[in-house]
Amino acid sequence: MSKSIRRVEEAARAASLQIEIERMPDSTRTASEAAEACACSVAQIVKSMVFEGASTGRLKLLLISGKHDVDLGKAKVLFGEELIRADPKRVRSETGFAIGGVSPLGHLSEIETWMDTELLAHDTVWAAAGAPNAVFSVAPEGLLTATAAKMLDLSG
Repeated sequence: MSKSIRRVEEAARAASLQIEIERMPDSTRTASEAAEACACSVAQIVKSMVFEGASTGRLKLLLISGKHDVDLGKAKVLFGEELIRADPKRVRSETGFAIGGVSPLGHLSEIETWMDTELLAHDTVWAAAGAPNAVFSVAPEGLLTATAAKMLDLSG
């Protein structure tokens, strides 16, 4: 088992989340690939997207339903500053995960986290577990608590 996956397991345990990490035979890097592999709707996939605040330079982790996209034109209203895509090397050095396997849990450093309200509409959601083919299912309320995320409404 990779260090990244082990870190996700340890973070879940520390947050009292009961998860079981599954290694899929194919990639779960995209929301559609993950939904197919997990036999669920795209809306139940947690996309872990990392952005950088244009003013502060601080990283922000957005846990977005697979059915939503982030409108960067609305970022200033939603987050108080413009957002830009974070450099993949910075994402890896600060979260410990490569893009495509960024987990909501187990980061190497603190990261401000926001969670799409759409995810709470489901009994179970699926998130990346530290590798491009590793995932775990979880109740969205448990994930919200474990990540101390702020709510984000992208429906309108």
